Amino acid sequence: MIKFLNKFFRSKKNIFKDKTNFKELISNKEIQELFKSFSSYSSEAELRFVGGCIRKIISNEEVDDLDLSTNLKPENVIEILKKNKIRFYETGIEHGTITAIINKKSFEITSLRKDIKTDGRHAEVVYTKDWLEDASRRDFSINAIYSDIDGNLFDPFNGKKDLMDGVVKFIGDPAIRIKEDYLRILRYIRFFLGYSRNKHEKDTIKIIKQNLTGLKHVSKERQLQELKKIILHENFDKINSDKLIRELFLLIFPELKNIHRINKLDKQTGQILRNKKFEFILSLLLIDKTDNCDYFIYKYNLSNKEKDKISLLSSVFSEDQNRDYFTKENLSKFILKNGKENLIDILDYKILTTKKNKSNFIDLKKYFVEFEIPVMPVKAKDLIQKFDLKEGKLLGSILKEIEEKWLDNDFKISSNQIESIVKSRRI
Repeated sequence: MIKFLNKFFRSKKNIFKDKTNFKELISNKEIQELFKSFSSYSSEAELRFVGGCIRKIISNEEVDDLDLSTNLKPENVIEILKKNKIRFYETGIEHGTITAIINKKSFEITSLRKDIKTDGRHAEVVYTKDWLEDASRRDFSINAIYSDIDGNLFDPFNGKKDLMDGVVKFIGDPAIRIKEDYLRILRYIRFFLGYSRNKHEKDTIKIIKQNLTGLKHVSKERQLQELKKIILHENFDKINSDKLIRELFLLIFPELKNIHRINKLDKQTGQILRNKKFEFILSLLLIDKTDNCDYFIYKYNLSNKEKDKISLLSSVFSEDQNRDYFTKENLSKFILKNGKENLIDILDYKILTTKKNKSNFIDLKKYFVEFEIPVMPVKAKDLIQKFDLKEGKLLGSILKEIEEKWLDNDFKISSNQIESIVKSRRI
């Protein structure tokens, strides 16, 4: 069987010869150096591209990630890298992954593996020289496609055809694949959004639902990482177009119930979403009058940066909330204290969630996109030199009062006003 597959592999010659993104990939001098180091090691040594980069080459996407597989054991990979004076570190040696560094560029190289024991989150593996065994342990057919540097494919599960046909298919029995690692439930959502142009394979959603409780075995950190990939996917706005995927998503993340907010986005609002960071889109899905935000933040232990963004956008949630606040004068003060990105996020949030006066927020955004943030004309060193002040709490409080006066006066302040503030504080 192995000999047959090797023969099959060799017959698939130069599949990528006309692919521009593949030509760009293999023209990389670091890639060439890496492959050359393996080919010179022994006639049996093989190094192949696998996974995401192959999907993207076939789909004519930009290749922005790179996974490599080899039929050599990690110790042999280390030997090759040392022999060729290539820096490396043992990224995940327990799983057979070595990261090579050439000209500050990183390349993860993973030895072929087969699972001998799984528990739904971790796998106990042994190394193999059999490419089929390695492919068989992967999740979807579209992720089990390998290519050498000449563009020859090893595609034992017809992943290329599935990719071209828009089919997302588990390798073998979906139930078995899912129970090996329950995170594959979330990966299915991501890949379906990204590549499917067809209905779900028979019984796939049913099997996934039957195994949803298995996600409790997957760390919240891993779940959150996969959620980020889903939300930031360029096709995330299609989540409402497939009833089963939408239902599945909400079964896993019930707190993200405001997913309807990204339904039927027009060209303008769709572009807003594609340019946003994870915490913004998450806020869009979370924020309402319930305790959704607080519970989700606690459940998934969000970073301070993510918490701050959610808190900021929560403060402008209500339609009726301080309508008079959204003026150029008030927002000019806000942008000075909080930065342009935060202000644009607030305005974009209002554009996406507001039904009334949407045009007002659109106009405000146009204005502040071009807005040049003013710089306060008075600095600490100026006050020290002119008024013989010392560094400390007094100087800080004087600067703060000057800034407040400057803000209240439309970014203007006279020398007399500055002098008056200093004198009043010295008394």
